[in-house]
Amino acid sequence: MRYLLAPLRVVVVVAHIFCGLACVFGMFPLISQPTRNRIIRGWSRVLLAICGARLAVKGVSLSPAIEATGIEPWAIGRLALASHVSWIDVFAIDAAVPARFVAKAEIGRWPLLGSLVTRSGTLYIERGRRHAVASMNHKVREHLKAGETIVIFPEGTTTDGSRLLPFHSNLVASAIEVAAPIWPVAVRYLEDGKRSTAAAFIGEMGLVTSLARILIARRLVVEVAFLPPILVAEDANRHAIARAARAAIAQQLGLPLEAEAAAHAL
Repeated sequence: MRYLLAPLRVVVVVAHIFCGLACVFGMFPLISQPTRNRIIRGWSRVLLAICGARLAVKGVSLSPAIEATGIEPWAIGRLALASHVSWIDVFAIDAAVPARFVAKAEIGRWPLLGSLVTRSGTLYIERGRRHAVASMNHKVREHLKAGETIVIFPEGTTTDGSRLLPFHSNLVASAIEVAAPIWPVAVRYLEDGKRSTAAAFIGEMGLVTSLARILIARRLVVEVAFLPPILVAEDANRHAIARAARAAIAQQLGLPLEAEAAAHAL
């Protein structure tokens, strides 16, 4: 039955994306960031439901303000370091806690979804460009000062969920500068209680192929676990923080830690 329904669900997904585009182009310029984030959270939850994925949120309890809008007024924000399996990770995290993401610039050039995430407030980093990291750290720092939740995927790429790559620590510097807490966030996909690769978006896989695999998955569950925050001092070491976050996520996911690569400690 799920194979027969998949084409219909593709149509519904595309229609939902167009509704999102109409919202971000027409409404977002007129409303506040907390209101935008409430809409993003609701839209993301509907997307997961259309895709047949059930959201399971675990971990530490969050304040009502953060859970609803990702923003805590009059407080410093938080930087989340999340494991990365798929493009749908973004919407799974948004469905749990609406956030602003840091992503590779090429994602903004994706058809439909690129425009959607761009207008939703995603921050893009042009890899390989001189001063790109310094510029992004400045942007992240300003959003943290505004009390926002910022999410980065420090592995720098996706995996099939069976391993956790070494974490880049560059953007942790922005959290250290404003003493923002670091949230390790563990994301995984399950089918019938076992690890699933249905949502994995790796290699040369296309977006349409990935969506099709998600739509035909059997009882897919996306689990988003918010782990205890790492409190940051002014003299904190960004490499040590990245390693601590990675270790916490690996423990939550039950994954062995591979040796740190010097190239990923930049």
